[in-house]
Amino acid sequence: MCGRFAITLPPEAMAQLFEAVPGNDLPVVPNYNVCPTNQVHGVVSAEGRHRLTAMRWGFLPHWYKTTGDGPLLINARAETIAEKPAFRTAARERRCLIPASGFYEWTKDGDGNRLPWYIHRTDGAPIAFAGVWQDWERDGTQLTTCAIVTTGANGTMSRIHHRMPVVLAPGDWAKWLGEEGRGAAALMVAAPEEALTMHRVDPAVNSNRASGERLIAPVEA
Repeated sequence: MCGRFAITLPPEAMAQLFEAVPGNDLPVVPNYNVCPTNQVHGVVSAEGRHRLTAMRWGFLPHWYKTTGDGPLLINARAETIAEKPAFRTAARERRCLIPASGFYEWTKDGDGNRLPWYIHRTDGAPIAFAGVWQDWERDGTQLTTCAIVTTGANGTMSRIHHRMPVVLAPGDWAKWLGEEGRGAAALMVAAPEEALTMHRVDPAVNSNRASGERLIAPVEA
């Protein structure tokens, strides 16, 4: 799964990287501890151009009467996304890229303590998660919401967890966004093992209130 990540790239750099028109309500960066229900950056393809826009991380199906009306859908499993009522239309029609600098996963030691790891691209480049999005409205509240697509872990990630987010290579961004015809389903696979690396980080990130660059600094494993 993916339950926490970091984004340090300035909005203008994200806009340049994804050739996108930035919105005027984008989340503040850097954020080294992006948590579920936070606002995140999403790249969508609309009217022949890319748009960089704010989205709530936590997909809200149209039948939810409130934001807490059902499970918090921060991830969508690649294996079932085309079948699940919450995601199947979005998987066909509303796919997005979710920029990140890296993401966190946890293992446990012999005493049950949660040990955080920070995972990022080996080449240091930004990550683009595969995502799906949905507009939701109730009683005058309007939200654009999203979920990150996950798949089975590659060999690197499997050392610490059995699942991982779908990390898209730049050459696949257009296809995921629906700009190059069919074939997006084939992209929902694990990134090559050599694409990602990881290191242990301080347990301070276990708190969703923690912040700052120290959260991604390596510590001795």
